[in-house]
Amino acid sequence: MQTESFPRQSARTRRFSAGAPRLFSITTDGSAVLFLRSNSGTDAVGRLWSIDATTGEERLVADPSDLLEGSEELSQQERARRERMREGNSGIVGYSADRDCTRSVFTLSGGLYAVDLAPGATVRGLDIEGPVIDPRLSPDGSHIAYSAQGSMRVVAYDGANERVLVSGRNENETAGLTDFIAAEELSRSRGFWWSPDSDSLIVERADETPVQQWWIANPVKPSQAPTTHRYPAAGTANALVSLVIARLDGTTLDVAWDVENFPYLVDVAWNRHGEPLAVVSSRDQQLMHVLAINPASGQTRVVAVMADDQWVDVAPGATRWTPSAQLLTLQADRATDTYRLHLGDSWLSPAGLQIHSVLDVDDDGVTVSASLEPTHCQLLHVLWDGSTTQIGPGTGWITGRSSNGTDVIISRDLKSTQTNYLVRRGNAEHLVQTHAEQPSVTPAVQIIEAGEYAIRTAVLFPTNHVPGSRRLPILMSPYGGPHGQQVVAAGISFGEDQWLADQGFCVVVADGRGTPSRGPAWDRTIFRDLATLPLADQVVAVAEVVSRWPNDVDPSRVGIRGWSFGGYLAALAVLRRPDVFHAAVAGAPVTDWRLYDTAYTERYLGNPTEDPAPYDACSLMPLAEGLTRPLLLIHGLTDDNVVVAHTLELSGALTVAGRPHQVLPLSGVTHMTPQEEVAENKLLLELDFLRSALGITD
Repeated sequence: MQTESFPRQSARTRRFSAGAPRLFSITTDGSAVLFLRSNSGTDAVGRLWSIDATTGEERLVADPSDLLEGSEELSQQERARRERMREGNSGIVGYSADRDCTRSVFTLSGGLYAVDLAPGATVRGLDIEGPVIDPRLSPDGSHIAYSAQGSMRVVAYDGANERVLVSGRNENETAGLTDFIAAEELSRSRGFWWSPDSDSLIVERADETPVQQWWIANPVKPSQAPTTHRYPAAGTANALVSLVIARLDGTTLDVAWDVENFPYLVDVAWNRHGEPLAVVSSRDQQLMHVLAINPASGQTRVVAVMADDQWVDVAPGATRWTPSAQLLTLQADRATDTYRLHLGDSWLSPAGLQIHSVLDVDDDGVTVSASLEPTHCQLLHVLWDGSTTQIGPGTGWITGRSSNGTDVIISRDLKSTQTNYLVRRGNAEHLVQTHAEQPSVTPAVQIIEAGEYAIRTAVLFPTNHVPGSRRLPILMSPYGGPHGQQVVAAGISFGEDQWLADQGFCVVVADGRGTPSRGPAWDRTIFRDLATLPLADQVVAVAEVVSRWPNDVDPSRVGIRGWSFGGYLAALAVLRRPDVFHAAVAGAPVTDWRLYDTAYTERYLGNPTEDPAPYDACSLMPLAEGLTRPLLLIHGLTDDNVVVAHTLELSGALTVAGRPHQVLPLSGVTHMTPQEEVAENKLLLELDFLRSALGITD
């Protein structure tokens, strides 16, 4: 019987995420925890579960197989939303509960469903106009707000009195949906927010009229009309974003702020401790204002200013009023080179502790994910006096939730591919069941520090490699850019790298300058130049590996592979440094930064209409005529994030220059490559290319 290959297993299990519990939320009294989980390691259909925090008893709350007949159908808007969220699962992929977690709502195939969370309750389908997107219960559980057909709608929990609260004012404006830039680059997935009193909502309106139109076609289906996609490329117009306060009595009120100078809506928060807050940003993202909104008039006032001469980081969910009515934010403290919690007029969390994100806030303090060493992540409770309490293990990659006396601890470590999910309340501890499969390979990862900047670098040799027995080709496998940390103390993160190593490589993963978890100064070294330092740090990592293992690696055979920013970095490597890199696989690469979106690109390179020099310096087009190494370009033809024009433009420039290269188009594939067969065979084709290009014959 033939053993299943790792690429097939990885594709079949959605990179080992199927069957794993996720999206935990803790009830207000801490007695129970809600979460999603599918039934097996090959099942992508999410189901809603509850676990008793004291007894550990798990209970199935809602199962899509009991509710739907036939396959799930998604609207184009819902597909686009899931692409922005990198959501590849089906069934229940999100849910909302009321403040006391007595009721919950979710959507399936565009329909709206509601369920009481008491044992034995039956799921009800509500007969309303859809398709429904992102339904959310009011805090008191009396009403459900949702977006449908571009309008903000509301219905009573029992299904009565369905009505439109806010509509778009023209055919290109939506209400209650997140604009493309907020969803793709500002880490905001919500387009409306309930008041704590459950009598009104703040609703985003997004008018895409000014945004240029692109068309995403599927060339293998020429009878199909291209899909219109409004894409705000660098230097072009963004959507016009505004806010409106919509009351359940049908009245509305526009929220006023300086939209011309602060066009980006970064976040909104509304809790019982103060006025609603909106975080807005200048287009260059060097200035953000936190605004308090008067819900009676719609007028705003500035309650905090965050400024940086390079950029201010977005911090989803961190800005809010605390129980003491002080303003909490997460900011870069440039004086101590630390991302820190700021409370009122002073810093709250200690210098040197890099706060990644705010997870929960309760009467005692703030639950955060944070790092002292960038390869490890801790789950901590930062108390209001500034002291910290550790939740769960102190090493490994630890995340989770904590509030109201109940902890959810998700722990991973470097020596294992297992992820543990623990619910703890007082002295009671219970493991949440996971159905995720374990990889067929067991990564053996060594993490080293390379060069003067101590670049965190993971090194993997073949499982049965005998030191000094042979000199292996090196395969760099980076992401290497902003928001893409890869070198973490979690064995599950390196399954694909270990499989590649077992094919006869020394695989090296290096987090160079610009990648997360090293502090504001480290992040900002790439300001106005996304090419030079990220590439230089990959070169340093190669040199460090060669220096440490001279009898085990062959510096005359160095390949590099990557996806998205990693794809850009891979192509850049063979174009700029063919003396170091001898072959490259560039997947979905950004080849011309003018073709990428406004908020991401302008944050790092500025506005090309004002200063084109950084764009010219980082473009791959001028380098095309110098290609001397094997290069494979891979791209999904229906990618609406890094559009296929990037690969086609570079391929065209290479062809004009007479430079041989290969292009692998992926028909019907987006930026996520979710299709099982495609995900498997793409990896196998990469391997064949690299083995041939680097002269591996055994």
